[in-house]
Amino acid sequence: MGFVVGLDAGGTSTRALVLDLDGTRLGAGVAGGANPNSHPPELAAAHISQALTAALDGLDAAKVESGVLGMAGSSKLLSDPAVSALFEAAWTGAGLRCPMRVITDCEAAFATGSSSPDGTVLVAGTGSIAARITDHKLAGTVGGYGWLLGDEGSAFWLGREAVRATLQALESNAPLDPLATAVLTMADLPAEPSRDTWRRLITRANQSPPIHLSHYAPLVTAHHETPSADRIISGAVKALADLAMSCREEGDDTPIVLVGSLIHAHPLGTRLRAELTARTHATVRIATEGAAGAAWLAAVDILGTTAPRPC
Repeated sequence: MGFVVGLDAGGTSTRALVLDLDGTRLGAGVAGGANPNSHPPELAAAHISQALTAALDGLDAAKVESGVLGMAGSSKLLSDPAVSALFEAAWTGAGLRCPMRVITDCEAAFATGSSSPDGTVLVAGTGSIAARITDHKLAGTVGGYGWLLGDEGSAFWLGREAVRATLQALESNAPLDPLATAVLTMADLPAEPSRDTWRRLITRANQSPPIHLSHYAPLVTAHHETPSADRIISGAVKALADLAMSCREEGDDTPIVLVGSLIHAHPLGTRLRAELTARTHATVRIATEGAAGAAWLAAVDILGTTAPRPC
């Protein structure tokens, strides 16, 4: 019996999963982020290689009959020949002989949460995007512009807002609330209101790659009872719900699948599910592993839509 392989490559991590054709998991691998828009393409491709190598450890890679790479930043991979060559080299370097079919992380995520051919997927992780899925394929998106142009409600957005709220608190010379104190502690700065701390936080935030602002996101949910954090969470919930609803027509009752680290962050994820349930009569589901959806789609390429779901 042959195998299939699926990968979910995001801005923070890359996961690879190998299944046999009855849906049984045979191997899995994890590596760093592989979005070529937020990481150097050479590093992104290296992470693909690492995840594949780990997932295929002890298996005959030549038996993989179909493979799907679901990824954030797929547009760069598909449009830039140099980047595509790096990823192809990582694919074949892992011993795979089947073609590398590239899809968006949205398609992989929806297939993880639902076997329905149609519906909506909302990705809320390092970045944010909503997509309309028709016949298991991407039919349209809202958002997903990346950290510079958008990603409202994402982990990057939350982290940036946490740092901005801290800077505003420092400007006012008011006592620092728990969120601001936590931000300064993570930045390795003294938790005391002063102009010097204000300058040093700006410098510290700009010294790192912009995507590193997402590291501050967990502080927002950890201190959700703080008024400044609650305002940030409320803004994120509204932005993410608006993204999802922008992909749907009135009366649409197809499933909504949620995926990404923020979906599991309390209370943001809970409030987001409640907001979507209030706005639509659709079933709201959570997908936990995009690599499983990518692997199932790889099996669908061979067996059709009756392909067993991953065990």
